[in-house]
Amino acid sequence: MKIRIKFRKYGVMKFIGHLDIMRYFQKAMRRADIDICYSEGFSPHQIMSFAAPLGVGITSDGEYLDIEVHSTRSSEESIAALNGTMVEGLEVTGYVKLPDDAKTAMSIVTAAEYELSFKDGYDACADISEFQAGLLEFFTKPETIPLVKQTKKGERVIDLKQLVYHFEVIENAGKPAFLLTVSTGSIDNLKPELVLEALFGAMGFVYNADAIQIHRKDVFASAGDNGGFVPLGEMGADIV
Repeated sequence: MKIRIKFRKYGVMKFIGHLDIMRYFQKAMRRADIDICYSEGFSPHQIMSFAAPLGVGITSDGEYLDIEVHSTRSSEESIAALNGTMVEGLEVTGYVKLPDDAKTAMSIVTAAEYELSFKDGYDACADISEFQAGLLEFFTKPETIPLVKQTKKGERVIDLKQLVYHFEVIENAGKPAFLLTVSTGSIDNLKPELVLEALFGAMGFVYNADAIQIHRKDVFASAGDNGGFVPLGEMGADIV
């Protein structure tokens, strides 16, 4: 039986890297008495995969991992059992059964939504209306937005217009903030801070990474031929 677990990561846990989070959940499965399946062979391991690794320093309400189980309690009971093992900064919010033929979250991720905001103690370099005007000139009006992206194989020119699905200036705690939905996954993985840095540069501002808090709101798969996206957590059903 395939299960998809949704969790949030906040507070000091944002400084814990992906590999340590993965090891933590492996221990949490045993402590919560989740009847998880193990691989065969000389060194069996839990059958578990994460949707899209989260960078250090980023908080999130929409992290996912897939597991396989022999049997399971209800979604409500399983969430309670897992949260009974969680430390401050990690919280399981979803536990759904996937169809038997469902692909892993890692293989179907196509987009992610982020909110980028100015941290406490840092002033915004422009107000909301100025950023909205800058966004209009930088992102809305141009048909293409070429940008040089540094990859493991060297530099590559990408078109932000094709990889940024939504870009909006909003208000957060009286300061401007930015809602972004960007391409995510193994083929075209775009970091939201790269987009914001490009906007700042186009407006003549220096982008200070230390001043910006990045928060991932959710992760999506393609909705199919009809276009659009579907949150990974909505691709399964609650267990009663």
